[in-house]
Amino acid sequence: MASGPVLVAIIAATIFSWIIFPSRLAAREEPTIEELKAKVANESVAGRAPLCIQIAERQLNTADKFYSAGDSEKGHAALADVTAYAEMARDAAIQSHKHEKQAEIAIRKMVRKLSDMKHLLAREDQEQAQHTIEKLERIRDDLLAAMFEKGDKK
Repeated sequence: MASGPVLVAIIAATIFSWIIFPSRLAAREEPTIEELKAKVANESVAGRAPLCIQIAERQLNTADKFYSAGDSEKGHAALADVTAYAEMARDAAIQSHKHEKQAEIAIRKMVRKLSDMKHLLAREDQEQAQHTIEKLERIRDDLLAAMFEKGDKK
């Protein structure tokens, strides 16, 4: 039988590995943005909307990091991806009649986050952020119109 200090060390190492290794596995399992972008082309129309929303959300977080680091050029590129993938999500959701509500909610949250970010940006970057907000609001309007379109009543 192991002595007291050795047993405590074994228990501590076991608990430590339970805490550390699952978090490493979770971080490793999350695909990169490039991997997600590659999956979009092979995804069914119904599965494309959530994937595109995930890319847009992650690119918005990336843009925030670039702007915080003072790299406006990369921030602008990330915002362009936000718009492009939000548009793809809208198109896929409307075409498949699936995930429209989830896409609308996600885009509304992105607009709110970008509006909050905009106030912290340099003056020259605020225009690009406002332009992206306006595009996202139009995308959201398209989704709402598709969800609540008026049919012919008989």
